[in-house]
Amino acid sequence: MTVITHTQRRSRLAEMVDRPGGVSVGAALAQAKANLDALQDQARAIIADNIAALLARPAPDLIEPLRLDAAYSASSQIIDAASPFSMDDLCTAAKGLCDLLDAAPRQGGFDWRIATVHAQAMKVLLSLPPEEAQARSAILSNLHEVLKRKLPAETQSEG
Repeated sequence: MTVITHTQRRSRLAEMVDRPGGVSVGAALAQAKANLDALQDQARAIIADNIAALLARPAPDLIEPLRLDAAYSASSQIIDAASPFSMDDLCTAAKGLCDLLDAAPRQGGFDWRIATVHAQAMKVLLSLPPEEAQARSAILSNLHEVLKRKLPAETQSEG
């Protein structure tokens, strides 16, 4: 007979709120937002670095599977850095590129112009002010068209 033991753990936030004279939920949320906001410049730098990696000329001896893996990693890191800051359009563009790279033939033949277009689009999205919703929407719409044309129908995700 197998016995499963479950130990309930409480977060530090829960302990701080429950402690007599502890932090209010509002104050804790405000502090968390301030902590997150302080990291936004670092996240934007990570995004810019990974876009630059996607746009960089590959090493001439880099085999196709490794090149695909490196591009996938860069695109995935863009998603990781952008998602906490509600940069949904960047996440959508990077996810589309990940889908394309994931579906690419490992033996070669991937049209790398697609990755370049996605990276350039992400560079523009990163530079646009948040209030440029129409421009952001147009960029994502065009990238979606690329996905519809280049991805096999069975691998296209909801979007």
